[in-house]
This record gives sequence, C-alpha cells and structure tokens, in this order.
Amino acid sequence: MTNIFLAGDSTVASCPRNEAPMAGWGQEFQSFFSEGIKVHNFAKGGASTNTFIEIGYLGIILEFIQPNDYLFIQFGHNDQKSFGTQPFTTYQTYLTEYINGALDKGAIPILITSVHRRNFDDEGRMVNTLGDYPKSMMQLAEDLDVQLINLWKKTEKLYQSLGPEGSKQLFTWFSANENPNYPDGIQDNTHFCVHGAKEAGKLVIEGIKELQLPIAQFIKV
Repeated sequence: MTNIFLAGDSTVASCPRNEAPMAGWGQEFQSFFSEGIKVHNFAKGGASTNTFIEIGYLGIILEFIQPNDYLFIQFGHNDQKSFGTQPFTTYQTYLTEYINGALDKGAIPILITSVHRRNFDDEGRMVNTLGDYPKSMMQLAEDLDVQLINLWKKTEKLYQSLGPEGSKQLFTWFSANENPNYPDGIQDNTHFCVHGAKEAGKLVIEGIKELQLPIAQFIKV
C-alpha cells in the first residue's frame, strides 16, 4: 500500500457537512485510485505553510509517512494573509521544511502550485490574485530539483475555457433559498463545490501522469 499525504489549505481540505457541497479537491481524491493507494487528507481551512507546521499537522504526517509514500504540498492562498509568509523568503523556507521532512523519511515530496481564484477582468480574461507565490514555488522546485504539478496554470486554463459564467459551476455559488446550507445565498470564488473539486482533482491526476510517477499505475481508467 502506498500512502499519499495531502498538506494544504481549504482548496484541498475536506469540508464539514454543514458547508456541503463546498469541497476541496483532496476530499474527492481517493476516488481516482484503485486499491493500492490510500489518500490521507490533512489539509486544513485557513492554513498557510507556517501555521500548518505551528498547529502540528506536518509533525503528525512525518510521524506516519513511510519510505516511498508521497507528500503533496499545496499552499499559497493564506500565505498572502498577515499571519502568512513572503513569497521569495519565508514561503520558500517553510516549503523546504516540508520537502526535507519527507525526504528524511524516504518519502517523495511533490509541490503543487495553488489553484486560481475565479477572477476575470472586463474582457473575460483570468486575473492572477496569488501574487508571486506560484512563481516562487516553481523557482524552489527547480532549485531543489523537486517535482511539481502546476495546478495554477492548469486551473487558469480550465476556468478560462469555461468563461466567467460557466466557471461558476466549479464553485460554491447559490442564490438565496437554493441550498439549505446557504439560505441567504453565496458567491464564493475561492472554494469549489463537489463538481469543481473533482475537476481540480482530475488536473492533479493529469499532473501525476505527466510526471510519470509510479503511482500512475493505480489511477482508475
């Protein structure tokens, strides 16, 4: 059995029932694999690279991770906040802690750039709201020779293909009284619904195939 541990924020996390159908892509990720792969989703809403470590989640993962297991690492959204990190300094320092922690255990770290927020300009073009964090992660992957799945680029392509209106179907968007969990309605451009979580998960799977990771053999056809 090969384990995949997920470290990330709410765009990866499993959401509680009272927030359904809001979902992170990690919530749906097990469904892409046959027996032989076990997904452990440790992603936590509101977490940045530094706070995930501070609350002890990385420590727990490193306690259980085994040689040839995988650690998928996706942060950026909350690193932008006041309690977070700076792109080319502390962000990279903390990411390196995840990478080295996995390598010390004989496990395989995979960096994953953040998913885009749904943000379009007046011409219907995607606008980056994540600053230099994706670029910083790509630079680190190159510097440390760590494999990377560019989910930032992949989600940009996906949202752009659906357009400003069509891309709403990926997110938690409801009118008032349309969903019992959101009686006042909601227009959330950050958090996926289950359908969006599955679509983002498919892009991660696409990345696994592109990298030709050994776990690709367990992906369901």
